[in-house]
Amino acid sequence: MAWVVLVISGILEAVWATALGKSEGFTRLAPTITFGIALVASMGGLAYAMRSLPVGTSYAIWVGIGATLTVGYAMATGAEAASLTKILLILGIVGCVVGLKLSH
Repeated sequence: MAWVVLVISGILEAVWATALGKSEGFTRLAPTITFGIALVASMGGLAYAMRSLPVGTSYAIWVGIGATLTVGYAMATGAEAASLTKILLILGIVGCVVGLKLSH
């Protein structure tokens, strides 16, 4: 169960990071509310997962999922330029996250 919560928390990290960028310094209400809710849920899930999973592994996987999805979303929507180099590096992060899961 901790792994499922950790993955969901990583997804929510991408949600709050994206909402933070769209909040324009907390001047836009909907993205600011989305940021706050996703942040609390993401951190709560990470804390729950860390009760039974190693801290370092949990944090690395949480950040890896969040970073990968945040950059992927930005490239897919055109908010950030896509390149082969970026895609290969993001795939490297995914590989490392999978490796951490398999080594646990």
